[in-house]
Amino acid sequence: MGRIRILSDNVANKIAAGEVVERPASVVKEMLENSLDAGATDIRVETESGGRRLIRIVDNGCGMLRDDAMLAFERHATSKLASVDELEAIATLGFRGEALPSIASVSRLTLETRSLDETTGSRVEIAGGKMLASDEIPLAPGTTIAVRDLFFNVPARKKFLRSDQTELAHIASLVTHYSLAHPEKSFELTHGGKELLRVTPVATDRERVFQVFGAATLEDLVELEAKSIQDGRFRLTGFISRPQVQKSNRNSIFLFVNRRLIRDRLLLHAISAAYYNLIPPACYPFALLFVDCDPAEVDVNVHPSKTEVRFRQGSLVHDFVRDALRATLIEQRPVPSAPAPVGPTPQPGAHLPYSEFTQALENFRYDEARPVLPEHPPQQTPEYTLRPVAPPPPRFDFSQGTPISMENSAPSAPEPLRLRVPDTHGGFPSGVEMDAPQGMVSLGDLRVLGQIHDSFIIAAGRDGLWIIDQHVAHERILFEKVLAQQARGQVEQQRLLMPMVLPLTPAQQVEYDRIAEELEKAGFETEPFGHRTIAVKAAPSDLPLGDLERVIYDILEIAESELRRVSVSDLRRGIAASLACRAAIKINMRLEATKMDWLIRELARTECPMSCPHGRPVALRYTTREILRSFHRI
Repeated sequence: MGRIRILSDNVANKIAAGEVVERPASVVKEMLENSLDAGATDIRVETESGGRRLIRIVDNGCGMLRDDAMLAFERHATSKLASVDELEAIATLGFRGEALPSIASVSRLTLETRSLDETTGSRVEIAGGKMLASDEIPLAPGTTIAVRDLFFNVPARKKFLRSDQTELAHIASLVTHYSLAHPEKSFELTHGGKELLRVTPVATDRERVFQVFGAATLEDLVELEAKSIQDGRFRLTGFISRPQVQKSNRNSIFLFVNRRLIRDRLLLHAISAAYYNLIPPACYPFALLFVDCDPAEVDVNVHPSKTEVRFRQGSLVHDFVRDALRATLIEQRPVPSAPAPVGPTPQPGAHLPYSEFTQALENFRYDEARPVLPEHPPQQTPEYTLRPVAPPPPRFDFSQGTPISMENSAPSAPEPLRLRVPDTHGGFPSGVEMDAPQGMVSLGDLRVLGQIHDSFIIAAGRDGLWIIDQHVAHERILFEKVLAQQARGQVEQQRLLMPMVLPLTPAQQVEYDRIAEELEKAGFETEPFGHRTIAVKAAPSDLPLGDLERVIYDILEIAESELRRVSVSDLRRGIAASLACRAAIKINMRLEATKMDWLIRELARTECPMSCPHGRPVALRYTTREILRSFHRI
């Protein structure tokens, strides 16, 4: 007898479950997508124990006929595909027909559904892939799926699940994602009876962002105007954060292709490229992006969980997203505002910690912390009693007095006096902009007031009060100046009276040989000078000669550690950033009023005055409205 055999359906379903059902959030994802494909407008997700004990999803979609409810648990049974041609242009979220049988094979599943075409509904119970019951019951139109005891028959898989907090965080993140993708629908997520997310239908994506994340997050976002290429074949909308919003991970990046949740390296790289030199390399922005395109232009059948896609014109999509985001940031020039706006707080599910340790840190209250002292056994202390002292004799005798009636007496605690606001506290001068523009359009009209600690420039404008970091502002000016000179091939140089001889390590020598041509384009004139030694004969005119040696070594270090795999343009930006940082005005440096005024005017002429080449914010603005609110004038 041969060794090759055909696996039973039960074994095949469990193998498929290993690909499709990675954790409880995978079950929620498959069921949510089925609800959305069914046209549901109201979706409720209930969980217990991080989804291990229970996952219940209730929707008001089209439901299923009785025969379809039975057939749905067969492998590769689906209503979303009929031919191979349809596989080339998939418009639905699900299409394989593997989710239900795979989930049913590793859990105790109950399906209750009713189609509008039938007067009664159907109830199907399955445990470990075996059907236990199939009944006809009265139901409202829609579908309810309850998944209990996930991986009860696969202990090895159950052992690899993380803590309840971690699994719940993945579920909350998933439901939050899809609530953002479908603002016209209502979503509700509860865990153990506690509400984590509840959003009602709204008209725009902006309103849904406000519902989920609150006013503080929305204030830090820039809305993308709809951009398209190839006569609308590819379209991009969404929100991106200002450069001062810097996250430590990618959890705040929400990507959708045709409203499908994805994690695509191509788009993630395009976002990073758009923010290059605007935020630090190890930080990430907030991004909510919707890429809409012809279904034939994207292949979603490349990963079992359908979270990865492949664009047929990958380079075109990458450059389109990168250029659109970069152009929006340059056009809007968003400026950070100091006080946090007052408004609704974000939904609990939008920022759920991914571990119990993180949750413990958030729950810890420092005002309740006490030093830990060693405990001592209680000691016997002596008891003291006080002898009562006779009161002094009364000075007046009120025994014969007439009782006072309290019916019409004044209240014991008089109301505080309310003073009328005098005319001197009246309206604010006319011509002041209460609603400041989102960008830095008024930067060139600022009036310098002075400095703080010889490091920060204070300036006033019609839109409020500005604080500008003089070092990073000058750094941005020099950075763009160097790049412009390099593009024209007209870098201003200063020649050294005596060449500066610099020794190199073997690694630095290798990097020097690789980037010598770029150093020359940046304004350096260098040549080999013996074994592992170079001679520097000229340098950019803006660079202080005292920093020349340090800049050369910085550039070689950057080339060795960060720029080996990047493009030539990124290498030039890295060199320009090092030059700008060393040549810029330093902090703790007193500036004349004319110098500060020049600095602000030049900053206003730059393309990206929001941040320095390393990603630090340049300016901070207190708008007039925020100032008036702080002084209780509005």
